[in-house]
Amino acid sequence: MQNQPNKPPFNWVRLFPFLVWSRLITRDKARDDLFAGITNAVIVLPQGVAYALIAGMPPEYGLYAAIIPAIIAALFGSSWHLISGPTAALSIVVFTTVSPLATPGSPEFINLVLALTLMAGLFQLLLAFFRFGTLVNFVSHSVVVGFTTGAAIVIASSQVKNILGISIESSGSFLSTWSGVFSAVHSTNFYALSVAAVTVVTCLIFKRLLPRWPNMLLAMIISSVYVWWLGADEHNITLVGAIPGSLPPFMLPSLNSSVFYALAPGAIAIGLLGLVEAVSIARSVATRSHQSINGNQEFYGQALSNIVGSLFSSYASSGSFTRTGVNFSSGAKTPLAAIIAAISLAVIVLLFSEMTRFIPIPSMAGLLLIVSYNLIDFHHIKLIFRAGKSEFAVLIVTFVATLVMALEFAIYLGVILSLVFYLKRTSQPSIVEILPAPNSSRPFFGIASVTQPRCPQLKIIRIEGSLFFGSVNYVKDYLESIIEPNVLIIGDGMNHIDIAGAEMLMQEAKRRQNMGKALYLTNLKKQVNEYLRREEYFESLGEQAFFQSKGEAIRKIYDQLDRDICDRCSSRIFKECNSPTVNKLPH
Repeated sequence: MQNQPNKPPFNWVRLFPFLVWSRLITRDKARDDLFAGITNAVIVLPQGVAYALIAGMPPEYGLYAAIIPAIIAALFGSSWHLISGPTAALSIVVFTTVSPLATPGSPEFINLVLALTLMAGLFQLLLAFFRFGTLVNFVSHSVVVGFTTGAAIVIASSQVKNILGISIESSGSFLSTWSGVFSAVHSTNFYALSVAAVTVVTCLIFKRLLPRWPNMLLAMIISSVYVWWLGADEHNITLVGAIPGSLPPFMLPSLNSSVFYALAPGAIAIGLLGLVEAVSIARSVATRSHQSINGNQEFYGQALSNIVGSLFSSYASSGSFTRTGVNFSSGAKTPLAAIIAAISLAVIVLLFSEMTRFIPIPSMAGLLLIVSYNLIDFHHIKLIFRAGKSEFAVLIVTFVATLVMALEFAIYLGVILSLVFYLKRTSQPSIVEILPAPNSSRPFFGIASVTQPRCPQLKIIRIEGSLFFGSVNYVKDYLESIIEPNVLIIGDGMNHIDIAGAEMLMQEAKRRQNMGKALYLTNLKKQVNEYLRREEYFESLGEQAFFQSKGEAIRKIYDQLDRDICDRCSSRIFKECNSPTVNKLPH
């Protein structure tokens, strides 16, 4: 078969996916990407500064994190609409991981954050190299919802001091923060509180009346004018201050063994959380854009964006839900929009960096309250509550752990609890007793009532689930409880079997043979059939135990049944039971 013309080899496409989408850009698509990119650059300006404050970084680092990672993720990811950059959840994990080790905003703190980002990127790259794209499936949606809800509360709590204009003593934890707030609430600066209120109300009004306008940016401008009118110095209203008007500087993070061990838990948490965020957002948008997402390619894109970003003063990034949503809604057609957004932001930083010195800190805190509220997914919380106790328990445990523990350990706890429930379900596969439907040649159905007639010599069951080391004891106990001398296992629901499962079937077959009974198998999946036909298992099970279909199995097994019992039986559930030819056979 001839290769398609102009199509790069698979490996080149995987390494450089932009070789594919760059050829699809037309003049119209480029125009749409240009407008979407410029819109995104305006949106991320207040957002990036706010997220940097959450992470304990100087304001400009939030903008740096929205430039380099966005370009790298667009070039090497698989989604055509995902835009990477700083996120609220990752920012709070960065802060809680590094703040115990250094003073937020200090050069040492910045170096540790960039080292943390590099380690997270290398961990993501390792997962991508070994094609562990499915690993994010073990971080259940309940864990993500519980974590983001808890993170939203932690973010909002961390900004209360800025909204009230007070100074507090706090270790950065949820409980410590509120303890400090209650101790200093009597010294509330009501002018600062009014600035936060003006920001929140203005943002909500613009969002309601002009949803396509950059409501956060407009609210920030109006609150800045309000503070100018009030007089920031006269009323002790803190301002963000000017940020350096320069592109992200190259900075190689300093990393030694002690730093590595101190940051490793946080790096793994950021790596996993970042991948979950990015892939989830990419798949969510892909359902609307009808694009196919390559999860493992997205791993590569996120990994490289963090690795390269850490070398250019960008802290941990992932897919941004807000920027991605705006990108899609603005009509972006290709990843070129993300690159244009990053370049446009770089131009804004170079030309208009002085404008940030007028932004009041209470205004940014007010915007973060809105960001925190939007992080809480009330719709899915209700769905998870209705889904069952186990899913809701995972959500609640993750949520509470996020408030009282280090955030990275809250993620681990949620994942472990999800795995516990998952293993519990898989260790008890569904075993259904089935019978031929009455007045039918052979269709089968699950038994609905204990009063339905059964064959006293043959029990037919279907195992719906993998037969592996975790489930063998459950299945073994069920098989040993069967009193009928013959058992036919329908295996079309068994997708996988391991050595423990094969050993269990072999031992059960031997046990029944020693008692003059038999174990039969039919409709096995290819992998299961080939595994059980290995010499050591096949010798114990025997050729007579394997059948291609249920009908063939019942015909052959029926010939081996005790005719005296058959003659006295009133059930007659098989068509062979009513065959005149069979009834005339000698006993």
